[in-house]
Amino acid sequence: MDRGMVGSASKGRLQVEVRHHGASAVVTPTGELDHHTAEVLREPLERCVEGGRVRLVVDCSHLEFCDSTGLNVLLGARLKAEAQGGAVHLAGMQPVVARVFEITGAEAVFTVHESLDAALVE
Repeated sequence: MDRGMVGSASKGRLQVEVRHHGASAVVTPTGELDHHTAEVLREPLERCVEGGRVRLVVDCSHLEFCDSTGLNVLLGARLKAEAQGGAVHLAGMQPVVARVFEITGAEAVFTVHESLDAALVE
């Protein structure tokens, strides 16, 4: 399995790390995902899909906050991945982040896993 580090990005309150795990791209945002930091996550997600990695696993275990802009970034990535036969899986959401998905109903359009390990089993 390919577990190599692919890259990382940072803008103040958000850092994003990308690595490959088998057929999946594991994207790990750390910090706060909002209007000011959304591009830091959008760009690597789009690069993954454009590069043929259409099974995206977003490890949310280090994500401390997510607003509607962040949610839209994930929804956009989902649409692009699904158009290429892939999907976006969310793993390890903290309660404050999970609440945003519950309130908006967005959890129904993603595959949500309790942990990163569970998301990588498939």
